[in-house]
Amino acid sequence: MSLTRRNLLALAAAIGLAGGVSTAYAADVLNVGSYPSNPPFEYKNDSGTFEGFEVDIVTEAAKRIGLKPEIADYGFQALFAGTTSKRIDVAISSITITPDRLKSQSFTQPYYDSDMGVATKTDSDIKGLGDLKGKTIGVLSGSTGDKWVKDNTAANGFGDVKGYNAQQEMFLDLGAGRVDAVISDIPGMEYLFVKMKGFAVKDRIKTGEQYGLMMTKDHPLLEKMNGAITEMKKDGTLAAIHKKWFGSDAPAGSSTITELPIPKA
Repeated sequence: MSLTRRNLLALAAAIGLAGGVSTAYAADVLNVGSYPSNPPFEYKNDSGTFEGFEVDIVTEAAKRIGLKPEIADYGFQALFAGTTSKRIDVAISSITITPDRLKSQSFTQPYYDSDMGVATKTDSDIKGLGDLKGKTIGVLSGSTGDKWVKDNTAANGFGDVKGYNAQQEMFLDLGAGRVDAVISDIPGMEYLFVKMKGFAVKDRIKTGEQYGLMMTKDHPLLEKMNGAITEMKKDGTLAAIHKKWFGSDAPAGSSTITELPIPKA
């Protein structure tokens, strides 16, 4: 039987459909989901292009394994559904590696160490955790700050807890007095305060948090992406990216410069 042009096109389409996820790799694309307002880790600039510490990391890692990253705008909580459903391969948004998350997601080795902090208006009488009894606390919904506050409400006597989908909305409410304090990751807050004046981190909460690239559970590219990050640590690329976005050298012994294993559940 001879094949007409129409037959050939139909056959090609059928092969493409049967290929499923693998066709995305053949096209040299790494699908990345990112929260759009989390500087200096990731944010959209005036032209609508993503920039930031983790944007540089995922872009360089993808390049080293021969893929081109395509970054899409996701809400923070939607990132988890995005990797689980395989709509995206990788999620970035200063996502802390936790035992609970490792049950349903995979992570590369960590590349950033972080703590949480208590932030208030600069002129607030609140000086730290000890002053938050009965107070209304703002958190980014679905974040580790959200979980920490819920887990420690009884011990610290927090009052109401309000969840937000965007960091800027949370701090607008803090400025308006609708919440008394915010508990969130320190680096993101300090970067925001460079432009959003009138706020300060009043207390540090040591958590041992570390960030990594979150990927679909047991993703076939996990080992390759992790290997790229190892190379970036060894040749100084990750240290240079840290210097670019934070204006300082990565601390000695930190996950930014120390090779670490892939986290296991």
